[in-house]
Amino acid sequence: MENLLITGGAGFIGSNFIRWILKNDENVFVVNLDALTYAGNLENLSDVENSSRYKFVKGDIGDEKLTDELFEKFDFDGVINFAAESHVDRSILNSKPFIDTNVAGTLNLLEAAKRAGKTRFLQISTDEVYGSLGEEGYFTERTPLDPRSPYSASKAAADFLTKAYVNTYGLDARITRCSNNYGPYQFPEKLIPLTILNALEDKPLPIYGDGKNVRDWIYVDDHCEAIYLVYKKGKKGEVYNIGGRSETQNIEVAEKICDILGKPRSLIEFVKDRPGHDRRYAVDCSKIEKELGWKAKHNFDEGLKKTVEWYLSHREWSERARSGEYREYYRKQYLER
Repeated sequence: MENLLITGGAGFIGSNFIRWILKNDENVFVVNLDALTYAGNLENLSDVENSSRYKFVKGDIGDEKLTDELFEKFDFDGVINFAAESHVDRSILNSKPFIDTNVAGTLNLLEAAKRAGKTRFLQISTDEVYGSLGEEGYFTERTPLDPRSPYSASKAAADFLTKAYVNTYGLDARITRCSNNYGPYQFPEKLIPLTILNALEDKPLPIYGDGKNVRDWIYVDDHCEAIYLVYKKGKKGEVYNIGGRSETQNIEVAEKICDILGKPRSLIEFVKDRPGHDRRYAVDCSKIEKELGWKAKHNFDEGLKKTVEWYLSHREWSERARSGEYREYYRKQYLER
């Protein structure tokens, strides 16, 4: 049995990955370390919480005493670090939590893995570390990093630390940089779930600027499969871009959701653009396709329909996720502008 530490496993991508790996690898035992901040939700994992191959631990990845205790108790074969403050808007309002978690927290995990001596480490990063593209071209793994927000700067710093631990200490680590994810259990402040839920209630659908910012979208299950392949077969010290080859303007995303739900496109409302809003992201994922044989299985239209259907059948989950701190954040950001 392989003991695997998943950090941030109660969040969107982390919870989908835990569910995916427990289903697809019977020889793995998962410890999920999550601080349960605003986007962490144990309800995301209610269907696996009683599994004999799963254990949840509430805690911060920056807590050195806790991480050392966990490494000693479980003798981890691998760490996959999903834990991160991840919302650009929040990083603009207050960048400190992003440095604390994304930089200092990652450093603590790297130190723990280094001391363990045998632990494989996978840093889950983002294509946002590359900056912004023009109308043509793609980010490759050799593209210089050019972060434009406190969030992406914190993730770039974590990537550099990971590379440094490979080069300085010989740590068996690798990095993935993925394009925009979507699918079940995504926190409702993100574009796609926010648009779905607002449209269901005939509320305005806020779109930044002129709506022509382009993102490459990937269905979360496709990302999970790619992560697993990089963890198992990726080369030490390497970076792997992961993308869905589904470039779409934000305005087109909102229009597609309106059409699926039978809602008028007049609900779309353009709002003041956020500072440092990158115009276009698009990754060249040919490296992981050629070296590891991975390819996204969902095109955007298919994946979006599945996502809408999931939110339609999980309205209670969505309402609970939107309550509390998120409800106040939503009011401040979009209703009092």
